Amino acid sequence: MQRRIRTDRLIAVLGAAVVVLGLVVLWRVTGGGQPRPEAAGARAERQIHAERGAAWEVRFLQDGQGRVVCGYAGPPGGGAVAFVSRPQRILFGDDPLPAEFADTRDRFCPDFPKRPTR
Repeated sequence: MQRRIRTDRLIAVLGAAVVVLGLVVLWRVTGGGQPRPEAAGARAERQIHAERGAAWEVRFLQDGQGRVVCGYAGPPGGGAVAFVSRPQRILFGDDPLPAEFADTRDRFCPDFPKRPTR
């Protein structure tokens, strides 16, 4: 004894499946369910606190190319150190690799104000 599927019911089920699939595709295309990227300034501050401590503060911030920001940060009452903040990495001007810092700064922030040479 086989049960026959009625054509009307099959069309309704397939139509509902198409509508659900369309909604899922629309939700994915519009970015639903994905976290928004962190703002560049907030990211730089988070990276600085992670690397240098919570007392350090951002003193100057300038947008670079893409999602890169450059600036100066330092402890309260102390001197400032230049930095380049990229989404997955931060470089400081006083790091042991000054050539890498300078190359990154010049590539992503070409008009970044540099300290005057003495």
